[in-house]
Amino acid sequence: MTQELRETYIVESPEQAVALLNPLRAEILSSLTAPASAAEVARSIKETPQRVNYHLKALEKVGLVRRVGSRQVRNLVEVLYQAIAKTFILSESLGWSQETMQRAKDNSSLAHLITTSERLKQDALYLMECVDEQEEVPSASLQTVLHLGDENQRQAFVEEYVALVKQLVKKYQSKQAGAEAYSAVLAVYPEPKRGED
Repeated sequence: MTQELRETYIVESPEQAVALLNPLRAEILSSLTAPASAAEVARSIKETPQRVNYHLKALEKVGLVRRVGSRQVRNLVEVLYQAIAKTFILSESLGWSQETMQRAKDNSSLAHLITTSERLKQDALYLMECVDEQEEVPSASLQTVLHLGDENQRQAFVEEYVALVKQLVKKYQSKQAGAEAYSAVLAVYPEPKRGED
């Protein structure tokens, strides 16, 4: 059932590029490194199955996900989907100017940041209710500000940042059955300039 994923897929079709720049579709793709149904993806990203199913169909239509099987669940047949690759890179052959490509990536990242912050807020409120019920909720948060001089330095920081996070996740990822899952959210964005300061 599991099909081999490409490590990297170069996106050369404008239709695929537009689909990929939608933050929810990008999140769905990242959760499909193994076969999963719309209902499973919806649970993992805390969305409705109907909404996920709609976006899965759009991703399938442009060839970024594929059907890899099905299974019987009660009286329903669930279709299983899988992404075609682990990583997607926008090709320069799209004909977009460097500025347009960067703007599209930035806009997609900011939209994803909004979606993620809403999900964080909902999760935190739910977990605070658990604490009110005397349940122990281990958590941690980190916030810092750094000053980056120019575009090259920003790009180098982001690349190293991603590489280090991947290394940490690989080092601590438990293979034990029943290991507790934790959400880790890391974001980098310009410090908003509010007021005079």
